[in-house]
Amino acid sequence: MTPAQVKAKIWMGAVKGAVLPFATLMVVLFMMVPVPAVMLDIGFITNIMISLAVLMVALNAAKPLDFSSFPTVLLFATLLRLALNVASTRVVLVQGHEGADAAGQVIEAFGHFLIGGDYVVGIFVFAILMIINLVVITKGAGRVSEVSARFTLDALPGKQMAIDADLNAGLLTPEEAKIRRQEVATEADFYGSMDGASKFVKGDAVAGILILAINIIGGIILGVVSHGLSIGDAAQTYVMLAIGDALVAQIPALLLSIAAASIVTRVKSEQDLSAQVAGQFGTGKAWVPVAAILGFLGILPGMPHMIILPAAAVAGGIAWQLRQASQKKAAEPAPPPPAPNPALIEWDDVSDGAILGLEIGYGIIGLVDERKGAPLMARITGIRRQLSKELGFVVPMVRVKDNLALEPNQYRITIAGVVVGEDEIWPDDLLALDSGALEGTVDGRPAKDPTFGLDAVWISPARRSEAVVAGYTVVDPPTVVATHLNQLIAMNASEMFGLDETRKLLDNLKDAAPQLVEGLTPGLLSLTQISALCRALLAEGIALKDFRRICEAMVDAARPDMTHEQLVEAVRQRIGALIIQGLVPVKMPLPVITLDGDLEAMLAQAMRVAGDAKHPIEPSLANRIVESVVQAARPILGQARNFAIVTSPVARRALARLFKPHLPETPVLSFLEIPDGKGVEVVAVVGGEKRPAPRHDPLPQRERVA
Repeated sequence: MTPAQVKAKIWMGAVKGAVLPFATLMVVLFMMVPVPAVMLDIGFITNIMISLAVLMVALNAAKPLDFSSFPTVLLFATLLRLALNVASTRVVLVQGHEGADAAGQVIEAFGHFLIGGDYVVGIFVFAILMIINLVVITKGAGRVSEVSARFTLDALPGKQMAIDADLNAGLLTPEEAKIRRQEVATEADFYGSMDGASKFVKGDAVAGILILAINIIGGIILGVVSHGLSIGDAAQTYVMLAIGDALVAQIPALLLSIAAASIVTRVKSEQDLSAQVAGQFGTGKAWVPVAAILGFLGILPGMPHMIILPAAAVAGGIAWQLRQASQKKAAEPAPPPPAPNPALIEWDDVSDGAILGLEIGYGIIGLVDERKGAPLMARITGIRRQLSKELGFVVPMVRVKDNLALEPNQYRITIAGVVVGEDEIWPDDLLALDSGALEGTVDGRPAKDPTFGLDAVWISPARRSEAVVAGYTVVDPPTVVATHLNQLIAMNASEMFGLDETRKLLDNLKDAAPQLVEGLTPGLLSLTQISALCRALLAEGIALKDFRRICEAMVDAARPDMTHEQLVEAVRQRIGALIIQGLVPVKMPLPVITLDGDLEAMLAQAMRVAGDAKHPIEPSLANRIVESVVQAARPILGQARNFAIVTSPVARRALARLFKPHLPETPVLSFLEIPDGKGVEVVAVVGGEKRPAPRHDPLPQRERVA
């Protein structure tokens, strides 16, 4: 930018800044100093121009804040009009006896052209304009301004809190939050100012009535007393000037009242008022009844047919045009989606938000094909519904997709991006499982059941009856995949549980037990701590169905100095009844495998020495313990009975981690987790002499077992 341009820009800025102070000074001069009639004419035309400009800006504003300076503009426009009234009153009273043009050409024109030179008609016209402005427009706009200001101020704290919540949630940047707060504050200030500015319009209308009365009464008195006019001549002259002056001021006042009413009654929209009205009236359904009713009125006897029938034709033409435009728009083809840019890489191309995934080879796509009934998808939906009830939280959706890298009949199950299981199925065959009590064999393709590891055979559907007679359990391919998926989801439930699921559980519980949730978080435990504890419970097969009981256990057990591991153990001891009831019925004793007392003491010593080590047990000793426990559990597993490994609270966590790979579905309990009075059946003692027979011990005697 050149120096000359810089100077010009500075000069223009100075001129713009001086306009408002200069205008204010001119308003004061109009009130205090006598001005010639020519200046009055210029002032009246300027007033009309400003009023028209304000009205146009108000009509074209998309929302009220687009014209946030309106209250101040309304104030100065009202002051200008009152200053002109004061100046014109001075001229009318001083020079009115000279004739109708004594107060300027504008007042003379309004006095003769608008009312035809009859001052009685002028009085009635002015009265009607005053009623419209004061009683209808100004009163309604003032009421709307008052209500809008009240509602805006009442909603201000909620809007501020919503902005803070969006900012804390990361939905807004600090700069965007600052802009939003400024908009909210400006909106409150605007409606508060409009509530007061509406009083300017009302006061201006009242002042117009008083000024008219002063001009008429004062002019008649001055014309008769000072200038020797008769009462009739004085009334004819001064009333005509007063009415012209009043109409010159009242028309801009009416324009400003309309502008104020249009601003305060606006509804926020991206369009201006004209576009809103055109869009909302631009439907043929609205114009068809209008045309029909006008046509009916036009054919009634005594009606002005030549006026109503053309109006009905115009309404019908509008309806037809709008209907044609709507049909044309509906017939237009949708724009084609933009062609993908091969050079553009999206986040969806490098990330997959699904927690559960099932990848299938192209040979088994028919199991998920909707045209063939998608039998596998129906099974997966049923599994998710059942597991959600059992686990206590909503199991996420399973994303099924084909993978050309797999073998044609291969499938792969992933959880959180990690492959947890894979196998092969033949979609046109059936899987015959060896139930252990076969009375014959059936020919087929040998295989292993992917879920339980049982011996199995893939057979053709024609040999189903033969396999059933031989003692096989026959299942179809969708059941094989669904059962495998069910097992892996149940075993890895902790991988699917996170902060969002924790929050949903707490929100649901808050409706039934608000004080419990309020006492638990965030004061006692954070959301992260609660989520980690729930994942630890799920990892050891403890469902969250009775989440209220688990939360009560958290409240009872949590202490400020507790570690995560200590908190988990304390909660487990308080929900022992929940753990046990999932293993055996209430009236049946719990089959348990325990450790010898000397071995327990050795493990306790290892715990104290190792401290917080992840694997505190010496490897060779750990191997011997695992071999002994697995050997002792083999007869129970063969009977398909549930049982538990019971040990001391000190060693429970380490042994649970040790037995997890070998006995994944067998819980490891501490003595303190077994409820008082619950009978136990000691089926084996590892590390001690073999007992001659199982014995049933109630809980008060369990210390003797250790």
